[in-house]
Amino acid sequence: MTILLLGSGGRECALAWKISQSAACGQLFIAPGNGGTGAYGTNIDLKPTDFPAIESFCRANNVELIIVGNEDPLVAGIRDYFEKAMPEMLLVGPGADGAALEGSKDFAKQFMQRHGIPTAAYRSFTAESADEGCKFLETLKAPYVLKADGLAAGKGVLIINDLKEAQDSLREMLDGMFGNASATVVIEEFLKGIECSVFVLTDGTGNYRILPVAKDYKRIGEGDTGLNTGGMGAVSPVPFADEIFMHKVEERIVKSTVNGLKQDGIDYRGFIFLGLINVDNEPMVIEYNVRMGDPETEAVMPRIASDLLPLLIATAKGDLGNLELQEDSRTAVTVMAVSGGYPGSYQKGKVITGTEKCGESLLFHAGTSIDSDGNLITSGGRVIAATSYGSDITEAATKSFKAIESLNFDGKYFRRDIAKDLI
Repeated sequence: MTILLLGSGGRECALAWKISQSAACGQLFIAPGNGGTGAYGTNIDLKPTDFPAIESFCRANNVELIIVGNEDPLVAGIRDYFEKAMPEMLLVGPGADGAALEGSKDFAKQFMQRHGIPTAAYRSFTAESADEGCKFLETLKAPYVLKADGLAAGKGVLIINDLKEAQDSLREMLDGMFGNASATVVIEEFLKGIECSVFVLTDGTGNYRILPVAKDYKRIGEGDTGLNTGGMGAVSPVPFADEIFMHKVEERIVKSTVNGLKQDGIDYRGFIFLGLINVDNEPMVIEYNVRMGDPETEAVMPRIASDLLPLLIATAKGDLGNLELQEDSRTAVTVMAVSGGYPGSYQKGKVITGTEKCGESLLFHAGTSIDSDGNLITSGGRVIAATSYGSDITEAATKSFKAIESLNFDGKYFRRDIAKDLI
């Protein structure tokens, strides 16, 4: 089968690594890809949201399956486009109606409320109701959670301890802090607990498979301090997500979500990311995403023992049937090397060396490219993820730290405490 994978990050690198191992994979194209994805397929200079250009490429190269890595094309309606332009095309990812679970936090909260899915209490506000929003904040206890309704590149959530600061921030958000993404702001009650990520593959008919569970680390500083990032590392499996906890997740959240989509007439074929929080051993939904997470994918893909591609094909066809998804029993820990200054301003174009010294660890490229001299260079804030297997968290983490230490580029930074809170 000829496949087109859309995206350029560590998530897409891990997906390309996994898909390329399948006997069902013929030619794999990655658009636009990065400095590492070329090891698993052919990088193509296409923008994932340029649907006509993607259509032309697919026709010229007899592409049979499109796998959408990131959220932007999904929210923009890539499935809806291809259902009209090329009805025969198989595509993994929801239409714009299903992608609203990530594209609009207000839509997601209404969906959860409508289908009895456990989540934090909330209200939504616009510029016209800013005064009402400030009064609503007065009814809550600190810290205060403010979320931009739309996509804000992972930066649209503020957690603030001071009431006056929260009220001022609400007005700033509604005044365009995150552009159109914060034209509506969702204010939630704060939930205290420990987070994890659950990934579901569903085919639109009610069938689903739950992928290995992961936990990521969003803050730049050790001890979960400093600014939020796209993710500094991940671990899978998650010790507290035991059989009892996961039974609650499946019964109360996964089934309710999949059935709710079907009841609402949404033909959802793709990944659902459940951002969960464990509150006194009770799972609650913080957010939905409509694709795999990053860097969790870099820890989850190595833990899928079965061939993933037949599952993706069946998802796109709307027929997961009896296909099984088997997990590797080993632990996987991912550590991300980032550019100095990230998540603030940082320099690009730094030469990367030492990739050959990383032993048995898997390297998933995120922000890398190849320069005109053939050098591997940095091209983003998050540069390379190292993922390692181990019999436990300590062994896997130790290997990944060692691999990242073997890499060299000017300004390299990584967190040395990834997964240690779970030991």
